[in-house]
Amino acid sequence: MTQPPSTQLPLAGVRVIELGSNIAGPYGTWILAALGADVLKVERPGGGDDARGWGPPFWRKVATVFHTVNRDKKSTTVDLKDEAALQKLRRRIAEDTDVVLQNLRPGVAGKLGLGAAQMCAANPSLIYCNLWAFGAKGPLAERPGFDALMQAFGGIMAVTGEDGQPPVRAGISVVDMGTGMWCAIGILAALNRRHDTGRGGVIDTSLFETALGWTAYYNTDVQVTGETPKRHGSGVRGIMPYQAYECADGYLVVAASNDRLFASLAHDLGHPEWLDDPRFVDNPARASHREELNGLLMPIFKAQPRSHWQDRLDNAGVPNAPIQHAGEVIAHPQTQALEMLQDTGMGLALTGLPISFDGERPPLRNIAPELED
Repeated sequence: MTQPPSTQLPLAGVRVIELGSNIAGPYGTWILAALGADVLKVERPGGGDDARGWGPPFWRKVATVFHTVNRDKKSTTVDLKDEAALQKLRRRIAEDTDVVLQNLRPGVAGKLGLGAAQMCAANPSLIYCNLWAFGAKGPLAERPGFDALMQAFGGIMAVTGEDGQPPVRAGISVVDMGTGMWCAIGILAALNRRHDTGRGGVIDTSLFETALGWTAYYNTDVQVTGETPKRHGSGVRGIMPYQAYECADGYLVVAASNDRLFASLAHDLGHPEWLDDPRFVDNPARASHREELNGLLMPIFKAQPRSHWQDRLDNAGVPNAPIQHAGEVIAHPQTQALEMLQDTGMGLALTGLPISFDGERPPLRNIAPELED
């Protein structure tokens, strides 16, 4: 499918070159593309972005993950070992580009004459975004990295999963996609600054910095307590009850996140005496007696199906949600009402940008580009 680009999109007319692959960099440039920017994805001949092969599943012979983060872009292949091709790319960046986002291995862009210093000297209005693994400086700056490595190294896996069980990775590429989002935020801020100064600049962010950002309150906690943070499965530190409970036919997350909601929950479950129990009298007490309170709640929820508890908790004003798989999420009337899944007209819907402008979500203008050698 192809739709004509909308001149009403916020970044219409902004020219972007992506020197990246996998998830992080392409997710950042997808955000820009969805907002209307003209994004040219530079890929290597003979296979292109590695993410094209990250399947199954595949759609149109390309991994679905590639389609997900590369819609609304154009693609070209450049042999980075060919000096003539490199010179052509440098000239395009110097003369006809607003933004470059690169997530090549550390040091590669500079060696190719495509680094921030070279390109910004040639084009002072250029906004150049480096997406590093461990950061622009420090003893690990030259090391490459991937999402799972940063979930491990940055502390995310240490607080994910069940206590006493092997560590698990978050089920989505939260570090990759988060870093791509920081790239887009930095680029948008730099574009805004350029309106006033006429000059571009260099943006640096990294997978590791994103992981540090996502673990921010744990980083604060450990300095105050001196204790290694614990894992709470579907729950969260410091709030109780705020987790999934097994019902007769599945799991339901219950979020009684303050004393008022806990009072409503206790009354609805027929246990007002919990409110006078010193172990449960307020949230700090409940968080300190998590196992005792769960020992009371778990058999209650398991006795009835999710729909029973959803109706009761909704009526009591206690926030709750069933744990749904992707198919259930897509089919839910709330998802359909938001029209966030955008039809390609080819038997597949792609997830749109989670932002609307004046009530309109940026449209799907094209599917991910084919690789043209």
